Amino acid sequence: MSSDVLRLIGIVLEIFAWMIIARSLMSWFPNARGNPIVDALFAVTDPILLPLQKVIPRIGMIDISPMIATLVLFAVARTLQSAAI
Repeated sequence: MSSDVLRLIGIVLEIFAWMIIARSLMSWFPNARGNPIVDALFAVTDPILLPLQKVIPRIGMIDISPMIATLVLFAVARTLQSAAI
């Protein structure tokens, strides 16, 4: 793969990780769920988070799957961007 493609994939993964962070913050505002932007954010991040939520158990009432997904996405993005140099 060319370095430009690896860099682009890394950037897309970082954007996706930030979208998961934004989704997590939106969970603090339950009334925001009817907003089209928030609904789009949930629709984009659901394919990653819903399977993880089935595998990763909650800690009390805390769902840590967004944190794990974000850490993995940032790590993969950094690895791809480092390989692109």
